[in-house]
Amino acid sequence: MIGLISATAAGAAAHDRLAAAWPDRVRSYDDVPVGDAVRRAFVECEQLVCFLATGAVVRLIAPLLGDKATDPGVVCVDEGGRFAVSLVGGHGGGANELAREVGELLGVEPVVTTATDAVDIPGLDTLGFPVEGDVSGVSRALLDGEAVALRADVEWPLPPLKVGTEGTYTIRLTDRLVEPGDGEVVLRPPTLVVGVGASKGAPVDEVLTLITDTLRDAGLSPASLAELATVDAKADEPGIVEAAAHLGVPLVTHPADALAAIDVPNPSDAPLAAVGTPSVAEAAALLGGGELLVPKRKSTASPAMATCAVVRRPGRGRLAVVGLGPGARDLLTPRAKGELRRASVLVGLDQYVDQIRDLLRPGTRILESGLGAEEERARTAVAEARRGQAVALIGSGDAGVYAMASPALAEASDDIDVVGVPGVTAALAAAAILGAPLGHDHVSISLSDLHTPWEVIERRVRAAAEADIVVTFYNPRSRGRDWQLPKALAILAEHREPTTPVGVVRQASRPDESSRLTTLGSLDPATVDMMTVVTVGNTATRDIAGRMVTPRGYRWQTGREGAE
Repeated sequence: MIGLISATAAGAAAHDRLAAAWPDRVRSYDDVPVGDAVRRAFVECEQLVCFLATGAVVRLIAPLLGDKATDPGVVCVDEGGRFAVSLVGGHGGGANELAREVGELLGVEPVVTTATDAVDIPGLDTLGFPVEGDVSGVSRALLDGEAVALRADVEWPLPPLKVGTEGTYTIRLTDRLVEPGDGEVVLRPPTLVVGVGASKGAPVDEVLTLITDTLRDAGLSPASLAELATVDAKADEPGIVEAAAHLGVPLVTHPADALAAIDVPNPSDAPLAAVGTPSVAEAAALLGGGELLVPKRKSTASPAMATCAVVRRPGRGRLAVVGLGPGARDLLTPRAKGELRRASVLVGLDQYVDQIRDLLRPGTRILESGLGAEEERARTAVAEARRGQAVALIGSGDAGVYAMASPALAEASDDIDVVGVPGVTAALAAAAILGAPLGHDHVSISLSDLHTPWEVIERRVRAAAEADIVVTFYNPRSRGRDWQLPKALAILAEHREPTTPVGVVRQASRPDESSRLTTLGSLDPATVDMMTVVTVGNTATRDIAGRMVTPRGYRWQTGREGAE
């Protein structure tokens, strides 16, 4: 929860804008004096946004400060509405990111002084892993450009870090039970899965002791424990449930028949009779794949009521397919920006890379290529993800609309994680410029026959024409393809009047944007190129005050609000 505190009319106005934008995230403290409000919010909320002077807030919270890992993040917005200052809790309290969010929403400049964030280097304590060792020393070395080596005992996708193979300072990525050395940071990714079997009524102390002793004896760190796994029949077994809660990891359960299909080294008749599978601990740990580090092991209690096994799952590479929108920076979504900052490898068309190069973290490896290499870019992105990298594959508009998502997902298998990030499509960007041409049913059709035979394209155009659907044409005309657009327009003209409105938008949302509203009978195809989107209305579309409008398809009724 984010506490909002303001003292003046200007602060209250900005306060109200945040409250309206984040109704489920904020709590207002406008019913008590400012000092009491800050003190209450500091205790009751995870973060604070104070529309107050930084000096005043410093004096109010100074007696309350405890530890940077537990203090809330505090952001101050000045009276003039110019800056959102991350005051305390930049990393641990999330104030740096909150300052950016507030800045984007209120149109103010975020001020972040945390050294790593200020120069766009990922903080070692913000990667989502438990971290040990000389965080400040290694972070300072990264900031100063000193040689920092990465030693990866396990593969795991990381954001870009300016590291090499040798250096005075070291970042070690491991699930082994090791102590950090001088000038070393140890990151512990969640690689370990412990499969657990237990008899009915097995005590939680027995389950916990078995797990912790097993990890210690194998030289494995409990900080890298990702989950406990067992059979569905044990989903409510108190000893297992409480052990997972004590260890702070999820309990994942699997059907007995799924576990029975797993080949294990130590099957047994006892669990087969009890829960329907010859293995619980080993099979549950192995079900998601990985290397069996510790075969089934029984507790030392007498009688033994619990078993466990340990598997190391390989780090899964991550492929984010990111839509950049039509080109304008303010139409690039915050989620897309986040994925670009997270990626250690960026794959994309060279002209799209140029659009967002300034948003990438230092050290991001860029793999760019020219027009016509879509399938090769898709293969490259998937291959990098399979190597355990965090990859962003970019495309214009929405990456799933005539863009990179299709070839990438056709290439990808279930050995990597794939995330789709939607973007504003060319059709939507053009429609917003024209008015409301997509107010009812509509279809997008590419007129490029490089990947689709013209016979198929023509059949789709005829279907749209006969169905009286608004049509947006992508890739309408190029130097080598100058007849497809006139043919498509002629097909539509068989079913629509020459006065049907047609919107033509070139370079939507970019500096040299142009648009015009014409008619089906008047459009000159020679004025259209590949950077243009052509939208042809249906029989109900109208030119209203110079705007292209397609009615929603129903009439407003007296005394009744419209319903979707």
